[in-house]
Amino acid sequence: MKKKFFQMGLSELQEQNNIEDFKQGLTDEDAGQRLIKDGPNKLEAHKTSKWKIFFRQFKSMIIYVLIASTLITLLMGHYSDSVIIGLVVIINALIGYYQETNASDALEKIKNMLSTNATVYREGQRKDVPATELVVGDLVFLEAGDNVPADLRIVDSDNLRIQESALTGEANSVEKTVDAIEEEAVSLADQTNMAFASTSVTNGSGTGLVVATGSDTEIGKISTSVSSVKERKTPLMQIIDKLGTNTSYFIVAASIAIFIIGLIFDTYSVSVLALAVVAMMVGAIPEGLPATTSVILAKGVSDMAKNQNTIVKTLPAVETLGSVDVVATDKTGTLTQNEMTVTDIMIGNTEYQVSGTGYRPDGQITKNGQPVEIDDKLELFLEAGFEANDTELTKENGQWIINGEPTDGAFLTLYHKVHPYGNEPKYEELDILPFDSEFRYMAKLVKDKDDNRTLFVKGSPDKLLEMAKKNDPKFDFDMWFERVKRFSEDGKRVIAVGYENEKKTTNEITHDIITDGINFLGLVAIIDPPREEVIEALKVMNTAGVDVKMITGDNAIIAKSIGKQLGLADEIHAITGLEWDKLTDEEKVEAANENQVFARTTPSNKIEIIEALQKSNKVTAMTGDGVNDAPALKRADIGVAMGIKGTDVAKDSADMILTDDNFATISTAIREGRRIFDNIKKSILYLLPISFSEGLIVAYAILTKNDIPLHPTQLLWINMVSAITIQFALIFEPAEDGIMNRAPRKTGAKFMNRHDIFQMAYVAMLIAGVSLVIDAWMIQSGFSTVIASTTMVNVLVVGKIFYLFNIRTPKLALSKELFSNIYVFIFVGLMLILQLILTYVPFMQDIFHTGPIGLKEWGLAVIGGIIVLSVAELDKIIRILHNKKKA
Repeated sequence: MKKKFFQMGLSELQEQNNIEDFKQGLTDEDAGQRLIKDGPNKLEAHKTSKWKIFFRQFKSMIIYVLIASTLITLLMGHYSDSVIIGLVVIINALIGYYQETNASDALEKIKNMLSTNATVYREGQRKDVPATELVVGDLVFLEAGDNVPADLRIVDSDNLRIQESALTGEANSVEKTVDAIEEEAVSLADQTNMAFASTSVTNGSGTGLVVATGSDTEIGKISTSVSSVKERKTPLMQIIDKLGTNTSYFIVAASIAIFIIGLIFDTYSVSVLALAVVAMMVGAIPEGLPATTSVILAKGVSDMAKNQNTIVKTLPAVETLGSVDVVATDKTGTLTQNEMTVTDIMIGNTEYQVSGTGYRPDGQITKNGQPVEIDDKLELFLEAGFEANDTELTKENGQWIINGEPTDGAFLTLYHKVHPYGNEPKYEELDILPFDSEFRYMAKLVKDKDDNRTLFVKGSPDKLLEMAKKNDPKFDFDMWFERVKRFSEDGKRVIAVGYENEKKTTNEITHDIITDGINFLGLVAIIDPPREEVIEALKVMNTAGVDVKMITGDNAIIAKSIGKQLGLADEIHAITGLEWDKLTDEEKVEAANENQVFARTTPSNKIEIIEALQKSNKVTAMTGDGVNDAPALKRADIGVAMGIKGTDVAKDSADMILTDDNFATISTAIREGRRIFDNIKKSILYLLPISFSEGLIVAYAILTKNDIPLHPTQLLWINMVSAITIQFALIFEPAEDGIMNRAPRKTGAKFMNRHDIFQMAYVAMLIAGVSLVIDAWMIQSGFSTVIASTTMVNVLVVGKIFYLFNIRTPKLALSKELFSNIYVFIFVGLMLILQLILTYVPFMQDIFHTGPIGLKEWGLAVIGGIIVLSVAELDKIIRILHNKKKA
């Protein structure tokens, strides 16, 4: 089997790339030929044409029916009807277009992450070239502050450290070495002899051999993965599409059948019959469905941005939250603070606890819950941790931040929990040995005001324990090793601290001075603490039937420990990315459901875990902040990115951004999503019977050979104007009681139950029946067809108004729930004003074929509305009593 780059030794790399000397590099000619062969070192982002996006909005059965109606009325010379129907089509298309183009392009952001210039060795000369001209085999020089321009195999390292958290999820920067790695399967986070494009150099310098460029780099693979991810339609959109299509098919089929019956019985002339059938289709088609759904979702987006620190980029994503079964989340910075914190100190046989989390220097050192006096040993320990350090702790804009390593930052914060910020040890630095992965410790030589010199050391316990044993043969190595093991098993990172008094002539540090032996001071245990608000949020999610999976680049022990502290599950099962890769597709589906922690994962692992959950018909939300999260964020049913610490790539791949980086916001958003779904369902159950009643009125007229009582424009007015007035009242309906105590809606579950269908049927027939009875009485009483038609429009609208009070709550309409949504009365008032304009303004009368009606006609409309509400409320009372009896 061919060796991977991290497995190859330096001689093998030279032989494979035809290089005699790593300082010599390629010739310009060779580099040019390779550039022609492999192409430039850049990523391509393909954008969909905006015209294509616009025309895509017309792919809907409802729109097809409306377009057909527009053409028929146009051919028949009913221009006002065709213009109004056509405007409805355009408005719906513009709403959909705005939704789809409002999201940014994640691929463009990934493309921009690549470095613009690179320093390379060519023909023995070190020169700067555009990063796009890098080729496989180039020798790239790296130093602190550089962005890595391509994937490199490190061939020379001088304390080279690279920050890879955006790609691997590893919080600390990684020390890079030149040594080959023998194992065949090694996660990205553990490939210590590789440097990856888009990561950044934090310390030291080195040289790397280019082994991959452009789309072949790890960031390039992520870009390809993002572009190839097929986004699933949200559960709501699946329901709306299916509902709209099935409703349209039914209405078209019924219209064709009635048209044929009309021809057979010679009811009307062909032109009149065609117009009547168009009126029936326009009346029965729920034109307001897309607009109403979009506005309810848009209001949800607005509310979440204002009140819940959440930016939702695509409207359907708001509702999708309400049906989420599983939230897959990154650990670092999402469930945890991404701020390393000292929790325990062990000096001699005394164990101390430290309160406070993160880099804010608030907290105290305690023993058995009681504050302690800082004795000489503890003070020396604090000074050692502070001095053996090359990180800075500062306060910016009210936030405590570090410039350097998180572990070092934890020691600085610990010191300032005892000594106010600004009060530092009275030492002068003489020399420093930065942390080196070969030696696994760092040291600093200092002197005090009396010129006494002290060497402070902190680092890996196994190294410092050996040094302590050298210095003192009686040192209990095994006891301290067991203490280290105990802290490690709790998922804590353990750092040892020591010191050595030096001669006044010592001005430099050497490794020999340190390894000869030190005085051991003690240990600290450090964690990246869980966010306190996450614990409560997880309880809420568990009650709501939502599982939470932790997917992280960290190691399994730490991740599992954090999971226990958070209360992720009663019993936590973990699997690593390497173990995951060995599973079959069927086993992956099982593992995705059984495990709560996925450790040392790669970007491809993350997207596979999401896909495995979706194969189990789970609606998934994925949270993340790094570039490595982008494919999974895009593949999930809803991707949630962190707004503060998240990369631009993560934000652009996500559907939703948490502006406060607060995972707990997700539980609030799930509750909001469920409320929105309930209100959309109420809106649809309200909209459809009204539309069907209009279709029934026209169908009845055709089959009974009577004049058509309603014009197509009148039917559009009823559907569209009421959809943007009284129907909007449902946007503001509060969440129903116990909304977070019910399980998520099952994927594929029917949108409407039997009673919903039964209620739609009887309400449609009831409204149509009341309207036809009133119309027949008015015609027999000698009213003109214009007045009768106008009265029928108002009977239908007032019937809608009364029915609104029934559908908006599962409780009785005339209860305290009547005033739970004050906006209902505002929108009802607006609708009545529009009805007055329709009825009495002359130019509206011309367009919509209406005329002025009197108080008697308005009284008939109100009586009709009362009948509709009374019957619907009687049905509700029967259901409430039946449910109480069952309970």
